[in-house]
Amino acid sequence: MPRDRNTMWAMVHAERAALADDLAGLDDSGWARRSLCGEWIVEEVVAHLTAAASLGRWRWLASMIGARFDADLHNRRRLAEHSGASPAESLENFRAIIPSTTAPSGHTGAWLGEVVVHAQDIRRPLGLTYLPSVSTVTEVARFYASKDFAVNSRTAVRGLRLEATDGPFTAGAGPLVTGTTLALTMAMAGRSAYVADLDGPGVSVLRGRLATEAGNPTP
Repeated sequence: MPRDRNTMWAMVHAERAALADDLAGLDDSGWARRSLCGEWIVEEVVAHLTAAASLGRWRWLASMIGARFDADLHNRRRLAEHSGASPAESLENFRAIIPSTTAPSGHTGAWLGEVVVHAQDIRRPLGLTYLPSVSTVTEVARFYASKDFAVNSRTAVRGLRLEATDGPFTAGAGPLVTGTTLALTMAMAGRSAYVADLDGPGVSVLRGRLATEAGNPTP
């Protein structure tokens, strides 16, 4: 059963705080490391998270209209707005939005997914070991399996049976794909690096679908 919105926002805040703590130990080379999110480096992903937590519905809509609904242009403008003059300032900007409940829509599961997925986009290339709780990631997995919103997650796993090996998450029917809740979630978010963490006869189908999106994960 989905959690109430207050609980979900508490999860968002906890994941932002955990990421900020991880970022505090990075040197300049870490901040410049390429993430799992397309061409973005770590500092750009952090600025994106700051921007997403700073735009309500109408400011987001105004930004998209100003960009003629070009999501890439919208993102570049918001990155420029929320990037600091240095990594330390970018981290300070991010820390300031940790308690924010501002979002472009009321889809709280999507904004929990935003920080869970982008945090792993950062951590995996850097070898950082923090993992969100299974209960937190289960909320994101359920949201991603139920609809395409921000990422084409439901489409990616259509016709497949997903079963988490570390928690209660299951979804769909068809060839089986098993793995941790986090690996399943990251794969649904288009992160092909996590396919290696999955097992089952449906993995080859999922791998093929993600390959068509390679290099273009939706921020």
